[in-house]
Amino acid sequence: MIIAVDHVQLAAPPGSEDDLRAYYADVLGMTEIPKPPALAARGGCWFQAEAAQLHLGIEEDFRPARKAHPGLRVTDIEAYAARLVERGAPVTWDDKLPGCRRFYSEDPVGNRLEFLEPVATDASGRSE
Repeated sequence: MIIAVDHVQLAAPPGSEDDLRAYYADVLGMTEIPKPPALAARGGCWFQAEAAQLHLGIEEDFRPARKAHPGLRVTDIEAYAARLVERGAPVTWDDKLPGCRRFYSEDPVGNRLEFLEPVATDASGRSE
């Protein structure tokens, strides 16, 4: 039985590790975690925040994920969006998912990322 998502793998072009570190650590506030030595030789980098892990692997014929994306749950989404904007990252709000506030952004190599926060509702199901 599947019980959780362990990590999401995204691709990146060769030589992009410094840009990825600047974005995932400095902009998003994730912590870089060490790759096992046998995998570190391939390049790329891994990041974690709470239970969420994103693995960025190097792909020679890289093309960014424009539609496919990880959905990352956040708290205080307004403040988090402001953090990204202050650090120069794009933020595009989307109101098409009922029960959530969400926006999209892109990492420095063009991969699409979704950030969402469930909206609290009252007993009638209306947003509080």
